Amino acid sequence: MDRSAAWCLLTEFTQSESLRKHALAVEACMRAYARKFEGDEETWGVVGLIHDFDYEKYPSLEDHPYKGNEILKERGCPEDIRRAIMSHAEYTGVTRESQMEKTLFACDELAGFITATALIKPNKSLAEVDAKSVRKRMKDKAFARSVSRDDIINGAAALGVELDEHITFCIEAMKSVAGELGLEGK
Repeated sequence: MDRSAAWCLLTEFTQSESLRKHALAVEACMRAYARKFEGDEETWGVVGLIHDFDYEKYPSLEDHPYKGNEILKERGCPEDIRRAIMSHAEYTGVTRESQMEKTLFACDELAGFITATALIKPNKSLAEVDAKSVRKRMKDKAFARSVSRDDIINGAAALGVELDEHITFCIEAMKSVAGELGLEGK
């Protein structure tokens, strides 16, 4: 599956602008890590882009990402992409084995948290966000309450990367698509 097909799939199933932006943010992080870890940038980017494509239509734990996996299988999507998507949700029981799978898990919650942090900054800009501001917000349990801090911490550990380094890396990756995310500032 190439990026164009992945984008078409995402927009077919996801109408929510915020979910599409989340997909773009995770895609940017995945592409950057693919370069760092010498993975296939196109495949890793596609995984990031479509990891939650079914969430809007199938938001329950019983359905997501299972329904998405069925749809992808029907459309001939490769096993490595489907497996990575299945592994990003702890409750599926699909263990994260490949570097791509570990990276998706590490980037998913963090990308959302970085976005939430940027949105409360005066200019709503990623340029105003750094690891220190993200770590500060992580301590506030009321802030972005649905984001799992444990997943962020455990994701970085699974990558073998210090948490601040991981946060900084993802912020920098997301800056490359700040305009598309609406986080380039006022």
